[in-house]
Amino acid sequence: MRNKTYNKKKILIVFLCAFAVILLLVGRLVYLMVFDAEYYQKKAEALHEREREIKAARGEIVDATGEILATNRTVCTISVIHSQLKEKEKVIRVLCKELEMSEDEVRKRVEKVSSIERIKTNVPKETGDKIREYELEGVKVDEDFKRYYPYGDLASKVLGFTGGDNQGIIGLEVLYEEYLKGKNGRILTTTDARGVELDGIAEDRVEAVPGNTLHISLDYNIQKYAQQAAEKVRKEKQAEKVSVLIMNPQNGEILSMVNVPEFDLNAPFTFPETFSEGKETENLSPEKKQDLLNQMWRNGCINDTYEPGSTFKIITSTLCLEEGVVSPSDRFSCPGYRVVDDRRIRCHKAGGHGSETFVEGVQNSCNPVFIDIGLRLGVEKFYKGFREIGLMKKTGVDLPGEAGTIMHKKSNIGPVELATMSFGQSFQITPIQLATTVSSVINGGNRITPHFGVKVTDGKGEEVKTFRYSAEKHVVSEKTSALMREILESVVSEGSGRNAKIPGYKIGGKTATSQTLPRSANKYISSFIGFAPADKPEVLALVVIHNPQGIYYGGTIAAPVVKDIFENILPYLGFPKDRALMEEDELKSKEN
Repeated sequence: MRNKTYNKKKILIVFLCAFAVILLLVGRLVYLMVFDAEYYQKKAEALHEREREIKAARGEIVDATGEILATNRTVCTISVIHSQLKEKEKVIRVLCKELEMSEDEVRKRVEKVSSIERIKTNVPKETGDKIREYELEGVKVDEDFKRYYPYGDLASKVLGFTGGDNQGIIGLEVLYEEYLKGKNGRILTTTDARGVELDGIAEDRVEAVPGNTLHISLDYNIQKYAQQAAEKVRKEKQAEKVSVLIMNPQNGEILSMVNVPEFDLNAPFTFPETFSEGKETENLSPEKKQDLLNQMWRNGCINDTYEPGSTFKIITSTLCLEEGVVSPSDRFSCPGYRVVDDRRIRCHKAGGHGSETFVEGVQNSCNPVFIDIGLRLGVEKFYKGFREIGLMKKTGVDLPGEAGTIMHKKSNIGPVELATMSFGQSFQITPIQLATTVSSVINGGNRITPHFGVKVTDGKGEEVKTFRYSAEKHVVSEKTSALMREILESVVSEGSGRNAKIPGYKIGGKTATSQTLPRSANKYISSFIGFAPADKPEVLALVVIHNPQGIYYGGTIAAPVVKDIFENILPYLGFPKDRALMEEDELKSKEN
């Protein structure tokens, strides 16, 4: 009896355990089929789906006038699916012919056993359409996008270019990548266990989302003309390179940035004749070729530093006027040199300028005058002013790779260093730094941020992002700013910058001629920075000519380039000639 009871209990326990296991299994099954069904459905579909990517169209870059500077062209990607090939030899023949590829290369890829094998990307759409017409089973022709620059080498070192994956490499293309790149889509096709696509089952498509449009301050017309002017003077003077920077000194908008020789944005890995002349570009090692490409792509306006020479006298004058160590009427004597710590530092005029006021010293670009006021200022105040006006920090321009100022440590600045720094030697800055700092001097004393980016819009033209840029107020007093505008206008109307004078306009500016290191190489940099209208500047232009042959003085060869540019762009920007001023200029010329 006890055994029967015991057995019944044992059976009951086993039954209950089995029931619990079954209950757990049912619960798990319900969970998988109801609550986790979507996850496992996707996993199952993935086993029977083949995915092909659809590249998103990259956003366009447009200039201040709405001109498209960077856009896209439709291209094709040619692929083969090994399991679906029925006429392998015919496929190889057709692809060799239409894609202009070697048989060995095509055969290797066609015969490779894989779910999908890419044969060639960036194939012209016309070629892709031809391949479609053959109706070859197992051959896929997917439309894609390739970056296209309608104006070739225009603003090449500003715009930059993209790689094979349509990702930005240099310039604005890389800096504004997050706005310009789109979101890739995909094509999903259903296959059987062998990987063969099933007929009668429609493809699933996740459409690509195109990138946004970047609006920049650069003006196509101004850029085009500035580039032509730079190329002209480079050819005439057989110079190594020429940079032109044009910006609005009131808000920092860059209207043009030229660095000739430029390169073709649609063939960025090909050396143009203007760049490779005199250089061996064939049979180079990969490392040397890359170094040469990096050199070709460099934006000299922001990536390279140089000794600014006499254009820096604008800043020295400003610092000295601010500190009260000089006044416009102060008189100086220039015998053609100045001796500092037993070192004889000469003026550009061997016989000297004789007795002159401070204003005349600026007009004459007289080194002894600036040595005197620099020594009056002293190391502490010079260094303090240098920092406060913003020269020790980067400008923040919206381009990658901006170089910083190369400057002596304060403890290493002696009388000779201070003397040479006062007229723009023994330290180095970038052209964009010079232009930005001079803008601070002439715009009322506000340090602005130079920039290209204005706003971003979507495919419907609706604004997505408006860029705002910081400005430091009162780095220079309004009084000093107004005085410097007046002095610099006199440099053009009466002094060394007269080759930039335009009848009917008030132009301010400063010339410069600096010698590059090592001094024994006898290589020079000629430059001129000018602005207009002089009483309320709305446009500033800087021209830098590297190693011109023959005459190399900035006032002789760089000032006329700015004059030429201003004569064309000032009316374009809405600044007509002043008739009263023209009559006044005509009367003065008759008197002289």
